[in-house]
Amino acid sequence: MILPTEMRFVDLPLPGGAENMVLSRGPLPELNAGDILIRVEAAGVNRPDVLQRLGNYPPPPGASPVLGLEVAGEVVGIGEGVEDFAIGEKVCGLANGGGYAEFCALPATQALRWPKGYDAARAAALPETFFTVWANVFQMADLVEGEKILIHGGSSGIGTTAIQLARAFGAEVFVTAGTKDKCDACVALGAKRAINYRDEDFKAAIAEETGGLGVDVILDMVGAPYFDRNIASLAKDGRLSIIAFLGGAVVEKANIAPILGKRLHIMGSAMRPRTAAEKEAIRDDLEDNVWPLLEEGEVAPVMQAVVPFSEVVEAHRLMEAGDHIGKIVLTV
Repeated sequence: MILPTEMRFVDLPLPGGAENMVLSRGPLPELNAGDILIRVEAAGVNRPDVLQRLGNYPPPPGASPVLGLEVAGEVVGIGEGVEDFAIGEKVCGLANGGGYAEFCALPATQALRWPKGYDAARAAALPETFFTVWANVFQMADLVEGEKILIHGGSSGIGTTAIQLARAFGAEVFVTAGTKDKCDACVALGAKRAINYRDEDFKAAIAEETGGLGVDVILDMVGAPYFDRNIASLAKDGRLSIIAFLGGAVVEKANIAPILGKRLHIMGSAMRPRTAAEKEAIRDDLEDNVWPLLEEGEVAPVMQAVVPFSEVVEAHRLMEAGDHIGKIVLTV
């Protein structure tokens, strides 16, 4: 296959507002050992992209500075040592950067073939949220059948994924969201109760729903403002998994006594700093446990908008407005 010498990509000359992103041209990414080169057909838009654009989430050493952490497309190049993929295959994957481009170098150990019946946009909506939810809810917090989980931000890409996976594996799901439409969407996906945090105190609602016992797992992306109420809402041996702190990172005062009394586990992680081996282990678990659910239609990405690559500024503004339900995807 003859490849072009240049590609279009989203350049960010200076961190800042969405308008700072511009379409530019440059060389194709270098293909290192263990990488596959993807001709990108679609790329997911995620909250970490916005944080990087603002200058608050720098790429790790050696990663592409170009925005974009998940892509779907066609394999057009194979790096040294890669044996699991072939030229022409359709794959999606978790990129270390560089997804907002016509070509992206992707570690083969972070790539999966499209679920049967999927197109590029739906495949691109999978990697970031499914890697994140699987790692934090199932690997770290060890959610199992019969347990109860509270998911904050239930209508987000992460939230809609977490609802479906938790239900698919036999958990009882509660969520918080900020509007009636978002709450209704969460219930339609399988949440037992969606709590509108503008109208209700989730701590009181969870106490009511669980007879005061609390939930076994909480997936939180709000951070400091929810910390005390999260602790109060956990059952004995409960696990709090923190994946972001959109409301702030510093808890000024906290009563840690319940952590001891209820034997609570508090954990947190970001996906980008994880090692290649850790990401490969997540990929393998998804392939074995989740991809069959996607192919059977039991679980599916929730799509808010599919936006042309040239409208990346509008896509970021839609993300920042916070009115979306599910994923926003760019098509290249």
